[in-house]
Amino acid sequence: MGSPDIQPPGNKLPENLAAADNRAADGFKSGFVSIVGKPNVGKSTLMNQLIGERLSIITAKAQTTRHRIMGILNGNHNGQPFQLVYSDTPGIIQPKYKLHESMMSFVRGSLEDADVILFVTDIFERHDEDDVIKRLKYANVPIILLINKIDQATPEEVEAKIQYWEEHFEVGGYAVIDEAAVVADPDIAELAEEHELDEEPVADEATESTEAGQAPGAPRKATEIIPISALNGFNLDRLFDDIIRYLPTHPAYFPDDELTDKSERFFASEIIREKIFLNYKKEVPYSSEVIVTGFKDREDMLVISAEILVERPTQRAILLGEKGSMIKKTGIMAREELERFFGKKVFLETHVKVEPDWRQKERMLRRLGYDE
Repeated sequence: MGSPDIQPPGNKLPENLAAADNRAADGFKSGFVSIVGKPNVGKSTLMNQLIGERLSIITAKAQTTRHRIMGILNGNHNGQPFQLVYSDTPGIIQPKYKLHESMMSFVRGSLEDADVILFVTDIFERHDEDDVIKRLKYANVPIILLINKIDQATPEEVEAKIQYWEEHFEVGGYAVIDEAAVVADPDIAELAEEHELDEEPVADEATESTEAGQAPGAPRKATEIIPISALNGFNLDRLFDDIIRYLPTHPAYFPDDELTDKSERFFASEIIREKIFLNYKKEVPYSSEVIVTGFKDREDMLVISAEILVERPTQRAILLGEKGSMIKKTGIMAREELERFFGKKVFLETHVKVEPDWRQKERMLRRLGYDE
């Protein structure tokens, strides 16, 4: 992807967000871009590519992302100054644990404040996107439907997938509300109420471009479909152009030297958790969580202490491995990645602790940051 002309951060930090930035609304574009979809379709890879930084962890396993992670990009694109606030979100699933319910609340939050939605599918999707579509049905903002991983498909397969989505997810403008469906389906009714369908949408470039004859108060479906390869950067220039085009005119939300809303401790815990996903199979990664209990930034190194939670003693034994061999291997991989991420030497100490059923305990979930 061609990098936008990023402006260097200012020398002086603003005192607050209101005075943070007097980049005026006049001619400046700023907004929230939410990346949503089923698990394992490449949302995190896409966000990292769009930001140009590795903020979200990536593994081949589904449900790796558990939090909403914001990545902030400031720049000037073809003379248009902008601030983009991307949100990588957990894959949309039917919750089985309180943890999953919290993860889905992050998705809801990202949709509620979105100015543009990137609905990510992939070339291998099995036409089981109903959970995602139901959440998007009444989102009254531009929705760009992305078919990812096309580098692993033939041109004929890509064309067939585009045709499928054109037939099953209307493209351009607004869709007509099926009032009978709203009454019959309480989930849809709740979504409709959340998005206040009776209100007139605010006029912007997207609404002005809708074709004649489409109901202006009806819910929007896909504004367009773009086949991409997030891994290889294919078509991301086109996607970036469209995101900027749909972005509303608004002052910046964050100071221009901020990259993300998450702390260094958060990223340290995510990197350790990523290595657990890479090194262990079956239920162990999904039953694990990482808490950074110590984070000391010394002149010569970072000293990081972390607790790894599991739900059962058998999982603890698997995590440790014979004579501690597996946790040692995981720790080495995590330390090396932490050093690359933070740009300095890291001393990492990990302890494995059994916390029965932590995924169902509200107290533990609050401690782990799942109540935000």
